[in-house]
Amino acid sequence: MKLIKIAVLALFIMASVFVCTDGGFAESLDCEGCHIKISPAMVKDFHRGKMSESLTCASCHGEAHMSKNDVEKAVLPTIATCSQCHEDQAKQYLSGKHALGLIALEAMPYTHMQPKSFIEGQKGCGGCHTLGLTDETKRQTEGRHYYKYGMDCQNCHTRHSFSKAEASEPEACMTCHMGFDHAQWEMWSGSKHGVTYLMNRDIDPENRDRAPKCQTCHMSGGDHRVYSAWGFLGVRLPEADAEWMGYRATILKGLGVLDPEGKPTARLDVVKAGQVARLTKEAFDAERARFTAICAQCHSPNFVSENMKNADALLKEGDKLFAQAIEIVAGLYVDGIITPKEGQLKYVDLLTFYDVNTKIEGILYEMFMDHRMKTFQGAFHLNYDYSTWYGYAKLKKDLVEIKELAQKMRATAGK
Repeated sequence: MKLIKIAVLALFIMASVFVCTDGGFAESLDCEGCHIKISPAMVKDFHRGKMSESLTCASCHGEAHMSKNDVEKAVLPTIATCSQCHEDQAKQYLSGKHALGLIALEAMPYTHMQPKSFIEGQKGCGGCHTLGLTDETKRQTEGRHYYKYGMDCQNCHTRHSFSKAEASEPEACMTCHMGFDHAQWEMWSGSKHGVTYLMNRDIDPENRDRAPKCQTCHMSGGDHRVYSAWGFLGVRLPEADAEWMGYRATILKGLGVLDPEGKPTARLDVVKAGQVARLTKEAFDAERARFTAICAQCHSPNFVSENMKNADALLKEGDKLFAQAIEIVAGLYVDGIITPKEGQLKYVDLLTFYDVNTKIEGILYEMFMDHRMKTFQGAFHLNYDYSTWYGYAKLKKDLVEIKELAQKMRATAGK
C-alpha cells in the first residue's frame, strides 16, 4: 500500500512538470511542486474545479513568479482577469451594485478614521466592501493595503476551485448578507421560501427549486447584476405620496443628502455614484417590474401586488417613526444642546454611524442601521418575525427612548 501511494505521488509530480493549455500557457513543476508542500489545500482546490481542465496557475497569476525569492511578482487577479473568459458575467457584475461596494465604504465620512485593521486589514467593513475594485479604483487606492485583495469574483466563487455550484447556493451570500444591518440570510432562511428550499435540498433534491433561493430572485437567469428596487437605503425620488415625501425629506437631511434647508448637497453625487437609492421614477419602476415578473412565475398577480403594496406601506410606517426621531435629535443640535463635530452642519449626520458623542445619537444610529432596515427588509423577504420584533416594534421603542432622553437633556441644559 505504501508503494502504491509513492507511485501515485510520483505520477502526480510527473504530470505537473509540464501542462500545456489551449491558451498557450505552460506550467512548470515550480508552481505545484512548491505549493503542494506549503499550501496543499490550494492545489487540491484548484484541481477539484473545472478551470483546472483548461487553465494553469500562470493563466491568472502570470509567469513572472518562479521561486520563493520573487513572490511579489505573482499577479493577483482582478475582475479584468476573469472577464477574459467570462465577459458577459463580468459586464453584468460591473453594471450592478456589488461592484460599487468600495464607493459606499469610502463615502462614509469617518471611514478614514477607523483602525487600519478594521478597513485595510479587512477585519471589519473592509472584509466585504473591497468589492468593486476595478482598474480605476485600484489606481486611486494605490498604496493602500486592501486594494491588493479586491478580486471580486472570489467572494462568491471561492478560490481556488471557483465552483459555480458552490456560488449558486444561498450560503454563498451569507458571508456578507447576515447580521446587524442586513440580516437577509436570517430573514430568508427563516421564511417559508427559505425553509422550503433548505428542506427539499436535503430530502428531495430533484424538487429543490420549488421554492426560491437568493439567486432565484436577485440573479434571475444567472444575471450577475444583482439589483433591487428600493436599494440599500430604502429611498426613492421623487415620491408621489406627499405625506411620505415629508418623511423622506427628513431622512435625506439626516443622511446629509439635503442640507437643513432642504437643498441638495455634494453627498447626492455619492448616492448617485454608489446607486444606493433610486433617483428617478423610471429607475424604480423598472426594477420593481423585473422583480414582480420573477414573483409571478410562482404566485398569482394579485398575490404579488398585495405583498408588494403592503411591504411598501410598512416601509412608510417605519419612515414615519424614524423621521420623528431625526427631528427630535436635530432639534437638540439647533438649540445648541448637542455640539456638532468639526465640519458638521447643525443637524444629525446618520452616516457617522457609531462615531457619535451622545447616547441619544447612538439610539438614532441603531434605529437607522438596524431596526428600520429589518422592518422593510423583513417585509420583502416575507419574514414577519423580523419585520415585527426586530424591526417595527424596536423602532417604536427607540422613539420612546429618544423622546425621554431629549426631555432630560433639555432639562439639564435649561432649555
